[in-house]
Amino acid sequence: MSTPAEDPLARERSHLSSSRAALRAMREDAESLDIKDVTANWVNAAVLARQIDERIKSLADLSHTPLFFGRLSYLHAPGADMAEGAAGERFYIGRRHVHDGDGDPMVIDWRAPVSQPFYRASKKDPMDISLRRRFGYTGGDLTAYEDEHLLDPAEAAVTSKLLQQEIERPRVGPMRDIVATIQPEQDEIVRSGLGGTVCVQGGPGTGKTAVGLHRVAYLLYAHRERLARTGTLVIGPNRSFLQYIEQVLPALGELTVSQGTVDDLVAHVEVSGTDEAAAAVVKGDARMAQVLRNALYSHVTMPTEPVMVVRGSRRWRVPAYELEAIVRELLDRSIRYGAAREALPQRIAHAVLVQMERSGEAPDDRVQDAVARDRAVKAAVKAVWPPVEPARLVLRLLTDADFLAAHAEGILDEDERKTILWAKPVRSVKAAQWSAADAVLIDEVTDLVQRTHSLGHVVIDEAQDLSPMQYRAVGRRCTTGSATVLGDLAQGTTPWATRSWDEALAHLGKPDGVIEELTAGFRVPTDVITYASRLLPHIAPGLTPVASVRENPGFFDLRTVDGPDEVVAACAELLRNEGSTGLIAADARIPGLARALTAAGIGHLDPGRETTADTRLTLVPASLAKGLEYDYVVLDEPRAVVDGEPDERTGLRRLYVALTRAVSGLIVTHTAALPHQLA
Repeated sequence: MSTPAEDPLARERSHLSSSRAALRAMREDAESLDIKDVTANWVNAAVLARQIDERIKSLADLSHTPLFFGRLSYLHAPGADMAEGAAGERFYIGRRHVHDGDGDPMVIDWRAPVSQPFYRASKKDPMDISLRRRFGYTGGDLTAYEDEHLLDPAEAAVTSKLLQQEIERPRVGPMRDIVATIQPEQDEIVRSGLGGTVCVQGGPGTGKTAVGLHRVAYLLYAHRERLARTGTLVIGPNRSFLQYIEQVLPALGELTVSQGTVDDLVAHVEVSGTDEAAAAVVKGDARMAQVLRNALYSHVTMPTEPVMVVRGSRRWRVPAYELEAIVRELLDRSIRYGAAREALPQRIAHAVLVQMERSGEAPDDRVQDAVARDRAVKAAVKAVWPPVEPARLVLRLLTDADFLAAHAEGILDEDERKTILWAKPVRSVKAAQWSAADAVLIDEVTDLVQRTHSLGHVVIDEAQDLSPMQYRAVGRRCTTGSATVLGDLAQGTTPWATRSWDEALAHLGKPDGVIEELTAGFRVPTDVITYASRLLPHIAPGLTPVASVRENPGFFDLRTVDGPDEVVAACAELLRNEGSTGLIAADARIPGLARALTAAGIGHLDPGRETTADTRLTLVPASLAKGLEYDYVVLDEPRAVVDGEPDERTGLRRLYVALTRAVSGLIVTHTAALPHQLA
């Protein structure tokens, strides 16, 4: 029987055990910190206690998550000239840094520079790596390893079996990280700098969502202090999607990233109404920004009367022409409406102080502030530059045809104006049934009045479904920061879907953003993506089809069925396999399928809810399928998916999304004829 010294697998298991013990010790050290004597006040104590609590949470040892997944053997000491004893230095690559009691590293964070060759080294460019070792796990137990000798010319380059197994591992529960399987082209995007905006065009299964989330984790590692001050945000298309991805960053030790939808960002009013598609398209058009600006600044009027300020026995007169010059100068500076309104009384007061100084007085800042608060000055400001409530302004635009016509002249034609006008008058802002598109308009005006706070970095996933005005709303949240834009033009399923990424980046306010394309498919099986790609010429001409790099071609079957019972039977068949199953159908068919599943005794979940060992089937309306993935999928009635949308192109795009949610196998069931584009 071999001893641990002789058995490489035993040695690696021993290192894993020691690393877990070291991680526990790090957590215990954090838990034992006593801050009573090191904080000056309760505020400092509260901040430090929160930081320690976050540190403790980040040091959690997830029993079923490998602490390290790879090892690098360097030829020389990284970052140093060759020195005695440097050759053969080894580093274990994992999800977070772990050190022993002496501070020596036992596991290196995957984001550290020394870890980069694990993802990028190759036979052509070994990056000073003599050996790359990958580890295989069952649960949390290390059960296998695989070596790649990058400097051995006799060893041919082969696809890693452990890497393939990890990519194809069954998916039960929410989305998991891909830190062990990041590919070189993905790693380049993940490690791109904080200063630039990156747009990732990626077809189904190319890992664009995971790349975006890992980019956030990398940026937090490389620029933690800066992003701790400015903040980070991940924007998803809906709550189901956010629930699906919410565990990825915590698994990488990042607990401070906010997540939300565009609707969350612009929640100035309660959204209780909906728009017809035509109205939503016009409201989402970038031209609406100019209409709103025109309407807002129409409230500014040029003064026709002088301002008389009384100070003791003296009167100081600011003539109308001088007031007009002040107002025009503020308008020309293009500062926010609210900021200009706040500056106006100070400018008028300054004009009064100039007169005082000319007459021999020596006023100071207190006198200027007093003049700015003078009743006559305040009355003049209110008349010339009145306060504007954004929601009230938008309400007037949508209900007053003359007001809209006056400020949309030369921008919107008469038909477009009629499309967005409300049919019935509304008494107040609170009584209005605002739509999601209306809330974005209100957000635009809110920013014109007062600048929106900018974050350090924003990730926008499924960005192809945003309107130009929604891009502007997101762009306002990163004016001084950067963004990662993720999407697939072929999966745009809104009437206002993005036509080109250059156009989208311009609306976002990041026209210099770099566009990257991912075309290697790691998730969708070859047979499935080949079938779905038949739709591409009809929904996104010119877009490069995804090429699956998986060795397992997957399972794919087309079945003509007589009714819901046979659809349920297909689900039962797939549930006999390990992993998750999704039943995707047109939204209108969901209630009937739910009844059929219940009658058959098959439990099912709503999208976003975590699967369990007992309930592994999720019933998914086609409108919520985007971004989700399941080991096996039954797609019910493709024709109904297409017909459920307002136009055929959008319907075919929705079908493309539904067809590409499967990781291991897909059964398409249909009673009606399939769309001819799939022929």
